[in-house]
Amino acid sequence: MPFSEKCVNNYPMIKASSIENISIRTELKSGDLGYVIYRHGKLYNDENSYGLSFEAYVAKGLAEFYHSYDSEKDCVWVCEDVDKIVGFLLLMHRNNDSAQLRYFYLEPEYRGIGLGNKLMQLFMDFLKEKGYKSAYLWTTNEQTTATKLYERYGFKLTEEKESDDFGKPLIEQRFDLFVN
Repeated sequence: MPFSEKCVNNYPMIKASSIENISIRTELKSGDLGYVIYRHGKLYNDENSYGLSFEAYVAKGLAEFYHSYDSEKDCVWVCEDVDKIVGFLLLMHRNNDSAQLRYFYLEPEYRGIGLGNKLMQLFMDFLKEKGYKSAYLWTTNEQTTATKLYERYGFKLTEEKESDDFGKPLIEQRFDLFVN
């Protein structure tokens, strides 16, 4: 099925009421995927010294999303301040009525203002609306602020493994959520 730039859901352009000038769209535009790859690579290198292998990992995953996109099962949330992307999150369908939370990031100056909570709530609403039974995500032990947010929304740490896939030794962590 060819990729559709629209996510079929009930989430039109949303102006976050408590976050001045930030809009959230669920349509991908040309340049979005490349920009998200770039920002992930740059931010995670600057903040955590992740190498080029991390950026390649993000690129591979976003290519997978693009090629397996199903407008009934998948969604993106692109946060913009005027025309600048300041945050991103996607839900990718997996087998057995499961979804994966991927590529969640916020620009540093947009952290701590409630935007992460807004994105997580949109993710959870879509998850339930589409009838998913579970969701999971992979992160690292260095992302403590993010893991606290995931835990507030019901995700539980279920697996840890040592890794040097991102250019340095760290612990990859899997978090799972079972939807009621």
